[in-house]
Amino acid sequence: TNAMGKILRQITADEIPADCSEPVDPKALEQARAIVDSIKDRGEKALLEWAVKFGEVKEGESYVLSKEELKSAYDTLPEDKRGVLDRVGERIRKFAKSQRESIKDTETDIPGGRAGQTVAAVDCAGCYAPGGRYPLPSSVMMTAITAREAGVPSVWVASPHPDQVTRAAAHVARADGMLKVGGAQAIAAMAQGVGTVPPANIIVGPGNQWVTAAKSLVQGKCAIDMLAGPSEVLVIADSSSDPATIAADLLAQAEHDVEARPILVCTDAATIEAVDSEVQKQLDALPSPNKE
Repeated sequence: TNAMGKILRQITADEIPADCSEPVDPKALEQARAIVDSIKDRGEKALLEWAVKFGEVKEGESYVLSKEELKSAYDTLPEDKRGVLDRVGERIRKFAKSQRESIKDTETDIPGGRAGQTVAAVDCAGCYAPGGRYPLPSSVMMTAITAREAGVPSVWVASPHPDQVTRAAAHVARADGMLKVGGAQAIAAMAQGVGTVPPANIIVGPGNQWVTAAKSLVQGKCAIDMLAGPSEVLVIADSSSDPATIAADLLAQAEHDVEARPILVCTDAATIEAVDSEVQKQLDALPSPNKE
């Protein structure tokens, strides 16, 4: 809440900064480099040191969950939660299968010979799912299921502090295993390969600034999906727009991360006021830690 008692900070067009933020924060890059380099040099030992330091595992505890442990997490979930994961998994699987079938091998005659393309999956995919503020089993499923439907034979997931639903989601996604670590250390581990975790040909999935920094460092050794900056949404509205819907869209993005940028561009002052009221109303109804 600002000095005017409003949730939304209102600015004019002249106050919008003209800079284009870099996707990789310089300080995060420096910190990530130390982690990535240490795991590159010392492998599993360095990974365990970082995981213990950041409270992801205890001294002597395994940093990997096996397929059997992921299945156990699924089997012991309440039936209604298993049903949700199964339904969501099938929807993602159906779409991913359709995507894969739309990309085909092809060959054609050209002057002097023939030209074509062969579509083949990589050997191993590393799928990252954030777990900082609250679990994101959806990220597990949208990356790992897609990899499986693409034909990737080895699919590994990494997520810090994975709760039971996140572990169960990895089972539904048919992952081969899960690293219970996150951040730059997880990206480095999947890129290099440590212990029973094979080196990934590609690493995908959203993450914080240290995940993004680490992905920038390992690309070249393996492929990555993209360098994502802070989560953003831009809503364009006028007097005909529904304030409740706008507020829900802004909050859905804001809860991703403290660096998230939900932005509203609106031509009507009354709508802005109504959206501000709706944001407060919906924020009050959110459970913790979403509202924090």
